[in-house]
Amino acid sequence: MKYKGHILDVTARRVFDGVLTVENGVVSSIAPSSDVDADAPYFLPGFIDSHVHIESSMMVPAEFARVAVEQGTIGVVADPHEIGNVLGKEGIEFMIESGKNIRFNFCFGAPSCVPSCSADIETSGAALGSNDVDELLARDDIGYLAEMMNFPGVLAGDKEVMAKIESAKRHGKPVDGHAPGLLGKERRQYAESGISTDHECVTLDEARECVKAGMTVQIREGSAAKNYEALIPLLREFPDRVMFCTDDCHPDDLIRGHINRIVARALGDGYDLWDILHAVCVTPQRHYHLQWGLLHEGDAANFIAIDNLSPNFRVLLTVVRGKEVYNCNSFLSTIRSQMKSVNNQLAILDNYPNNFAAKPITAADIYLPITSGDKVRVIHAFDGSLLTKCEEVLVTGNPLIDSRYAWGEVQKIVVYNRYDKGARPVTGLIRGFNIRNGAMAGSIAHDCHNIVAIGSKDEYIVKAINRVVEMKGGLVALSGNEVSDIALPIAGLISPLGGHEIAYRSSLLRDTIQRAGCLFHAPFITMAFMCLPVIPEIKHTDRGLFDTRKWAFVKASEHQ
Repeated sequence: MKYKGHILDVTARRVFDGVLTVENGVVSSIAPSSDVDADAPYFLPGFIDSHVHIESSMMVPAEFARVAVEQGTIGVVADPHEIGNVLGKEGIEFMIESGKNIRFNFCFGAPSCVPSCSADIETSGAALGSNDVDELLARDDIGYLAEMMNFPGVLAGDKEVMAKIESAKRHGKPVDGHAPGLLGKERRQYAESGISTDHECVTLDEARECVKAGMTVQIREGSAAKNYEALIPLLREFPDRVMFCTDDCHPDDLIRGHINRIVARALGDGYDLWDILHAVCVTPQRHYHLQWGLLHEGDAANFIAIDNLSPNFRVLLTVVRGKEVYNCNSFLSTIRSQMKSVNNQLAILDNYPNNFAAKPITAADIYLPITSGDKVRVIHAFDGSLLTKCEEVLVTGNPLIDSRYAWGEVQKIVVYNRYDKGARPVTGLIRGFNIRNGAMAGSIAHDCHNIVAIGSKDEYIVKAINRVVEMKGGLVALSGNEVSDIALPIAGLISPLGGHEIAYRSSLLRDTIQRAGCLFHAPFITMAFMCLPVIPEIKHTDRGLFDTRKWAFVKASEHQ
């Protein structure tokens, strides 16, 4: 197959007219040409997401790939720790096998923190010890040690934590980081342990400290966490130490754009084309020792064609391992045809892989005693951020009103252990979601993926949770009498449906909860992160309200 157009040599930082020839999945030749029309397409290496949890798309890997190639993505560095927390190595194997025989490039990592914290902080469905991680890292289809979220363990020299890092070093595989707010001596110590990336920086100063410590910063612009605006100046300062990632990309966002949206935004903001392409094409491959190709002779034929080099560019073509997997001018998709067999295989399964034992609840199960004069702690959540604040409130009056805000701004948050039959829900208080007449619930709750719910009334919360229980995993939104849901029978995280159908149902969920008052851009992903105790400042697990500053549980109310 021959392709004629304007060819971008990203490493040489030049554009030239030429003809590239693809044979047997390889770029066999690239020849200059003087016979190229001015409006011919531009050919360049495909985009790479340097850190993503595919499970957050609620798609099986093959379906994620089908949608991603439409956005010019040719591969992802994927951390399967979400499904790992539910099913352990069985879940990781499911992700790897689901992505095999699909024309897309997956670099899966070995999850380092399953669970993210000790069992006395949260209940997980599985655990991966250092021996399990070492077995995974020995595999050729595992490319790196995934994000080391237990930064207190790194700083303390925890034996199990350090054994996982040493295992990665022994196998010659990089180690990803996750250390929000870590500065100074502690940041340097974290990096010196062998951890080489971080996607949790939220300020430019924090990102600069990462670079100075020898780390590469992954600028995250996902569905819930959006750090592009704060961090993008780093691209000018340290263009070789920047990658782009989404971390968690909701399905209705993914169908509208992936890494291509970040590229377009950076171009529109005036950043250098070659620096941008270096961050999305070159640095991920060099850092993770990938051989996905940079559109040079002899490289694997993984590349895209776009219509122009302006911020409004459009992906015309995506080629993976020498075959066109997306062509905007036809209903052509190699992945689409491959997905038929994948879906047929899923359809004939008697049972999807899952771990779900929760039973229905009643309003009495989520009762939280609060009276006038009580001191309560409220989680304050923010749109576009995974960080929270802890607000200590003195309750006064009837109805319950605090001097800083109307009590109606506060809802209950309920976390319900889905793995133990005898478990009971644990109730706390949260502010920011502004649900006025409804509730939302789901079995996606980072990282242990217990059931989490937020709502304006107990009856709504109970109804939403019980629907999740009935589906044995899923997402539910209530606005008055209106109900939207999607079943997630694969580990309570993933649907076997097609990507665009999942995206449609996801948009219905968002619209429903927004009609109930919640105006967050990504309400379900934001809610999911209200359970992750390794991200400051305060979070809610199935064991209670956890203060990351004190690294200890605190009471939501005086009567708990």
